[in-house]
Amino acid sequence: MNIGWTLLKVGLFVAGMLVVGGRLIPWLLVRIAHTRSRELFTLGVLAIALGIAWLAYYLFHSFALGAFLAGLVMNASPLGHNAAERSLPLRDAFAVLFFVSVGMLFDPMILVRDPLAVLGVLAIVIVGKSLAALVITHGFKLDRSTGLTVAASLAQIGEFSFILAALGVYLGAMSRETHDLILAAALLSISLNPFVFLLTDRMGGRPRPPVAGSPEAKQAAIDHAAEKAASNPATA
Repeated sequence: MNIGWTLLKVGLFVAGMLVVGGRLIPWLLVRIAHTRSRELFTLGVLAIALGIAWLAYYLFHSFALGAFLAGLVMNASPLGHNAAERSLPLRDAFAVLFFVSVGMLFDPMILVRDPLAVLGVLAIVIVGKSLAALVITHGFKLDRSTGLTVAASLAQIGEFSFILAALGVYLGAMSRETHDLILAAALLSISLNPFVFLLTDRMGGRPRPPVAGSPEAKQAAIDHAAEKAASNPATA
């Protein structure tokens, strides 16, 4: 009964935000922009985002879902790009605080206490998600290189998984031990993801672009200029 009532509230909230908020908030942003005050526009964007997020938290204890819907609704406005630009400094500041809090929550001893469980969750994240991505891209008849790129991109779990895990602990649906396993696997998957991309590049047979300023990059620029001059003799 509680789950059904919560799902109903979430559905009504999402529908209301997309229908009513999708019309009201873009109109409100335009009205604020007509004041020609950058400070007031930034304050308005922040107030709308925090207001919707707080309302979602009040209704069904999900601040993250409310903030996500606020971004969707504001993006529908003609001033969505300006709103995103105004929020960039705040996003960077909160991102730093977010990862600081993640580091404070991480218990390194989980790697010693239960290394096999950590490796199991890590294998599910890297191998399981990658295989699922390969199957889906193959079903859509995409080429192998694209499939490997998508698989490498999904071979990790990031910030939103931290939020869901913390919410699960808060609601009593997940134990602290499981939360620590997910957090450890997430951090390891993020750390290993660059190496996964290197592996998929080799498997896909894609040459990596030369680093800017390197001898290879300079030689490539010379070769390109020579080919361009050869194809257009009038400029020679």
